[in-house]
Amino acid sequence: MKINPYLIFNGDCKTAFTFYAQSLQGRIEAMTTFGETPVGEQMPKDLHNLIIHTRLLVGDQVLMGSDTTPDRPVDDMSGCSISLNVDSIAEAERVFTALSEGGSVQMPLDTTFWAARFGMLVDRFGVSWMVNCEKDQ
Repeated sequence: MKINPYLIFNGDCKTAFTFYAQSLQGRIEAMTTFGETPVGEQMPKDLHNLIIHTRLLVGDQVLMGSDTTPDRPVDDMSGCSISLNVDSIAEAERVFTALSEGGSVQMPLDTTFWAARFGMLVDRFGVSWMVNCEKDQ
């Protein structure tokens, strides 16, 4: 069994996943708009460019997401964080810096009693992240 986070956005999915692909050095494997689906012609034109599904591969891990429709907006993404576990302090610093660009640092990346580096942030799309490097390798 694998657990894959699935993020829902209010129209920012394409921008967010392009940012995540760059920040996490991943590869977008799929990105489909509502307009590209078999029922796209039946949908209102203003929904055609929204993302119905995207899939980002980072190493052997998958992050997925989509946009919601205006009649079903999401308020925020509080109460959940995506935890990234990296192998080196340098990678922790790179990822933390990249993801926090335009967002807010909740806990600066620093040494803790359980990790060589740990930090928490909310990115510019409202997604909470925890970056953890247990040991520098």
